[in-house]
Amino acid sequence: MANLIDIIMPKSDEGTESFLESWFKKPGDYVEEHEPLLEINTDKVTMEVSAPASGILKEILKEPNEPIETGEVLGRIEAAEKTESAAADEPDEPRERRRERRRATDDSGSAGLSPAVRRLFKKHDLDASQFSGTGRGGRITAEDVEAFLESESGSSEKTAAASSGIPGKMVPHKPLRLRTANHMVESLLKTAPHVTAVFDADLSAVIAHRQNQKAEFEKKGGKLTFTSYFVDAAVKALQAVPEVNSRWHDTSLEIFDDANIGIAAATDAGLVVPVIQQSQHLDLLGIAEKLQTLTNRARDGKLEKTDIQNGTFTITNHGMTGSLIATPIINQPQSAILGIGKLEKRVIVVEKDGKDTTEIKPMAYITLTIDHRALDGFQANTFLTAFVNALQNW
Repeated sequence: MANLIDIIMPKSDEGTESFLESWFKKPGDYVEEHEPLLEINTDKVTMEVSAPASGILKEILKEPNEPIETGEVLGRIEAAEKTESAAADEPDEPRERRRERRRATDDSGSAGLSPAVRRLFKKHDLDASQFSGTGRGGRITAEDVEAFLESESGSSEKTAAASSGIPGKMVPHKPLRLRTANHMVESLLKTAPHVTAVFDADLSAVIAHRQNQKAEFEKKGGKLTFTSYFVDAAVKALQAVPEVNSRWHDTSLEIFDDANIGIAAATDAGLVVPVIQQSQHLDLLGIAEKLQTLTNRARDGKLEKTDIQNGTFTITNHGMTGSLIATPIINQPQSAILGIGKLEKRVIVVEKDGKDTTEIKPMAYITLTIDHRALDGFQANTFLTAFVNALQNW
């Protein structure tokens, strides 16, 4: 009787959704134990699943773009030793080079593509040279092909006109956009009652410190951005009000010791939230270095699963795109999210020698949106007071 071994979907973070992206092997192929076998896309990152044993890939139970859950069986391997004929067929090259070869595009344009994409290529007589892939490492996805077909045929404009009567086109949602949308709706409408507090911050001290230290930080390998200061100030505020660094449970509030601060970042693929782990142990230089590393990985589409895990609090610097005030949606299952508005010069009334006068200062609106189940307005205001004080007293 054949010894069949299940290929199991590994555990993913609570609240995430996962989709099978592609198989590296097809049924009948021999695989080595621990050899990368398939890729899973799990909420903004792609991870590889390795073969649990050596043998023949007997069956595939999940196809690309199908949703999958932790513990689900994705396929099965029939345990077996590699035969002499199979060994002869295997190229004598390092594993990493074999992986790159599998992913590279051959003359026909079909190598390295998922089964779903290969089927679309064959059905519509397409070639990989016609595409600029949006998947990891530039890989062509099924969504890329569908968008191309719609733009070529004009069906998108016809669909839009038929549905609304207004000329336009339909742009298919990417899986990441759909998962982000569902996550936001779940947070806002089904899970947490949102309340937002707004403060004003004078960034004069931060700007002066940054001008004096920026060159020195760059020499040490850290790009000193305003976000670095926001993370540092958030750590101080979380220490002042630990309840903000928490997760709501039906019977208790889980307050975390580590300040794992996520930074919401917009990329070409969609919204991602890389996490600076244990920020409370980092100085400003350490925060700047971590931020630069994570920003580069996010921009290049190379974030790993560990880069987005275990976030306890999130910052979104929406002011980078010109927004003055926003009420961000909480990144579940966290209890709060901090929003940073656009830095702008404003006329401010100040008191000097007992008299009111006006000054022009670099100001930004700061918001804290809380889960009102876990936190009250007093805690939100106490947090923002500590945060603003940290920025204004650099």
